[in-house]
Amino acid sequence: MKIEGRLSSVIWKWLFIVVVIIWIMPIIFALGTSFRTLQDVYNNVLAIFPTSLTFENYSQLYEQLPLFKIIMNNFTIATTVTILKLVTSFLAAYAFVYFSFNTKKPLYFILITTIFIPFTVTMVPNYLMLSKVGLTDNTLGVILPQIADAAGIFLLTQVMRSIPYSLIESAKLDEISNYRIMKDIVLPLIQPQMTSVGIWFFVNSWNEFVWPSLILKSKETYTLPLALQMYISSEGGTNFAVAMAVSVITMSIPLLLYLIFQKYIIGTFTSSGIK
Repeated sequence: MKIEGRLSSVIWKWLFIVVVIIWIMPIIFALGTSFRTLQDVYNNVLAIFPTSLTFENYSQLYEQLPLFKIIMNNFTIATTVTILKLVTSFLAAYAFVYFSFNTKKPLYFILITTIFIPFTVTMVPNYLMLSKVGLTDNTLGVILPQIADAAGIFLLTQVMRSIPYSLIESAKLDEISNYRIMKDIVLPLIQPQMTSVGIWFFVNSWNEFVWPSLILKSKETYTLPLALQMYISSEGGTNFAVAMAVSVITMSIPLLLYLIFQKYIIGTFTSSGIK
């Protein structure tokens, strides 16, 4: 039995190692290719490590694009969208859970239904409205249609329903305002889940391509996914080496933020029951 148990443990360990290698291989490939010359890439596309290390791709990227401005655009949009979505999701979830009004159930049903509506359905109407008010080629035009998220409201609603209602009732009997109930009771209790949802919002907004590609037209307003698209062309002329350099920069910012807040993020997932 002990031999079988050890054999099973070894098999699962090696299976886990193989899965991890498969998972990180694209990251290693992108990192290695970003330090290769274009000729080296064309000679051997699937090579992971460069034959000669070069920073030419990063310098070329810096010369051709306002790189720091693009990074700040991406960070500003992702951060603003995340904060606004968290605020609207929290307030809406609180209203659905702790307020009583006649249309609560129909409104909640309609809200949840919107989760299943494809983005392509609302894409054109949103674009036409923003173009009418002159918000194309503006980061505000990317942010405004994303200030609320039905999925976030649904998730926080489910979390708030797990809070004992008697706790809220006793606070209301003591004539504590809804603002203080939200700030001093509800928010501290669901802070781990708020952080988890916030990370989800940030990563989705950071990697978003379709909507910014419709709104943003000039290089000064570009985000990193749009900058990446400049070097990948279906009609030829693709510069894989520079494209990989953009990819490395795109993924390095969220990874850097994770490394900075690693302990807090892991503690958040642990306390929220996400293993």
